[in-house]
Amino acid sequence: MTAAAAIQRLPDRKFRFACHAALPCFTRCCANLELVLTTYDIIRLKNRLHLSSGAFLDRYTVAHTERRSGLPVVKLKMRNDADRRCPFVGPKGCRVYEDRPGACRLYPLGRAASRVSKSRSGEAYFRVKEAHCLGWQEETAWTVEQWLTDQGLDEYNAMNDGFLDITTGRPLNRLKAFGRRQLQMVYMAFYDLDGFRRFVFESSFVDRFDIDEAVLADIRTDDRALMDFACRWLKFSLFGEMTFRIRERA
Repeated sequence: MTAAAAIQRLPDRKFRFACHAALPCFTRCCANLELVLTTYDIIRLKNRLHLSSGAFLDRYTVAHTERRSGLPVVKLKMRNDADRRCPFVGPKGCRVYEDRPGACRLYPLGRAASRVSKSRSGEAYFRVKEAHCLGWQEETAWTVEQWLTDQGLDEYNAMNDGFLDITTGRPLNRLKAFGRRQLQMVYMAFYDLDGFRRFVFESSFVDRFDIDEAVLADIRTDDRALMDFACRWLKFSLFGEMTFRIRERA
């Protein structure tokens, strides 16, 4: 999303839009981005590119500190050219289309989500209308629900719930009180999942906590299971929630 984007409400959750290669603006939305990546975005992209999470982060991302929360945020690194284009976009479009980030799938909509209670999350959708985008002149009609399903976002939103629960569902004063080592743990657990896997299996972690053998088997090879495990660990280590059980002998 560029700075010139106009944010508009979707009170009836309906809109008309289409994007295709015949439009003169095709891929213009893929330049000059401040594209924040979630844990699941990184899993899909690094596996698509056959990279470790560490190699992907080094090559394709820039880390920042989120101003309000103080938490580490990872953004996609744009090309160092005049247009600051996405590194995955070519003349024919997105080269990682099947595994593109959730924000790209959602465009031209935006989503605001937060935890409103321990058991319920609140969300709202809005239009992102950029001056160059001609897709809004197309006649294809959508509801928000149809767009989410068509773009594969039902899965992305479900997978990102744990990430959002920690980044947007906690008091800011609690988040901003984290020290350096806690923030390093957040970065590793959220973004460098291969590093987090090594932390679990190559330290005393497994000896200290009572973890089901089936769970351990899953997180050795399944990044999605590891992502859920990492969110549970952050809830335990940062907020004291009883998502892990310490072994008695430990």
